[in-house]
Amino acid sequence: MGLSADGRIGLAGAAVVGVAFGMARYAYGLTLPSVREELGLSELALGLIASATFAGYLAGLLLAGRIAARHGSRAPTTVGGTCGVLGAVIVAFAQSPGLLAVGVVLAGSAGGWVWAAYSDIVTRVVPVRQQPRALAIITTGTSGGLVLLGGLAVLALAGSWRLVWGGIALAAATAALVNLRLVPRTRSAPRPDRQGGASSLAAALWVPIGYSVVYFAVVVIYFTYAADVVDRGTLPAAVVPVLYSAIGLTGMVGVATGSLVQRVGSLRVAALCLGTVGAALALLGLASDSLTATIASACIFGIGYMMGSAVLAVWTAELVPERAGAAFTICLVVGAFSSVAAPALAGAMIPGLGLGPLLILTSVTSLLSGVALMLHGSSRRVVAGGTEP
Repeated sequence: MGLSADGRIGLAGAAVVGVAFGMARYAYGLTLPSVREELGLSELALGLIASATFAGYLAGLLLAGRIAARHGSRAPTTVGGTCGVLGAVIVAFAQSPGLLAVGVVLAGSAGGWVWAAYSDIVTRVVPVRQQPRALAIITTGTSGGLVLLGGLAVLALAGSWRLVWGGIALAAATAALVNLRLVPRTRSAPRPDRQGGASSLAAALWVPIGYSVVYFAVVVIYFTYAADVVDRGTLPAAVVPVLYSAIGLTGMVGVATGSLVQRVGSLRVAALCLGTVGAALALLGLASDSLTATIASACIFGIGYMMGSAVLAVWTAELVPERAGAAFTICLVVGAFSSVAAPALAGAMIPGLGLGPLLILTSVTSLLSGVALMLHGSSRRVVAGGTEP
């Protein structure tokens, strides 16, 4: 018995997104200590390379729409898969900072090429009723990628950091082949009417855009400083791969996001996700010397992180179904800038505030934003019922 349309698209998308986001996006930070030691790079050089990965990701986001308009919605996913393979191979064999930077930027761009493209593919190929489920499955592929990355990190402890990138290259090639096999080609997407296009999208998406600013900022703070918290405390370095695996395993619940949205609504799910991530940040900041508390924080974060990204894909497709990819891209671009600004702001605050208090402050921001979203949803229901808020 063959897979249904949502099953085929979901499986292929989960594989490609899992490699692009769950592996290629986070592998640089995971292997950074070993890269620094082997290649003798300064902190400045390592930081510049890390920043360059954002440029690759943003370029993929902005160019994916043009490629889709000319060659169909599947074309950006093929480009992204190719960038993932080539980038990971280059990093695995890099002997100089220049080659390392080229490989990391290429691999980092993969996420920009593929994620929003699947929103268009799903809305054009999958029946409407099955779309939330397919989008949730695709986004939750990141969890599988994180689990695989944690496994590769364990292998690298006994070998070389290059094994991690070699494994990513193999996974990216496999995912690209699965994508070509299961995802049908689509006709080139019609170019939208430019008159009022961007402004009308922004008007329809202002609540998801606000959510993206907070969500991506708090998530990147967690990923940026979780390993640093372990390093500064009394826990062994081997805990870091366990953290990544725990995030990935608990994040598998993200596949249920579509069903949960259909029951309680996208806005409520988004608010709950911000609350969950806030709780994980608070636990990490308050009890980082406890192995149990640290693992619990990772497990809680995995749920909020994966459902939080899945609900954004479902939410934007609900609000603007005829331009789902463009709507999702706007939120991702806003989130990308937020992801860059948040660590810079945190780095400026840590010397005077301290890492623990910073995590608590970020936690409070996430929790209050979740409450604000919930209150906004309540006010909308009151208005819809004919009563003044």
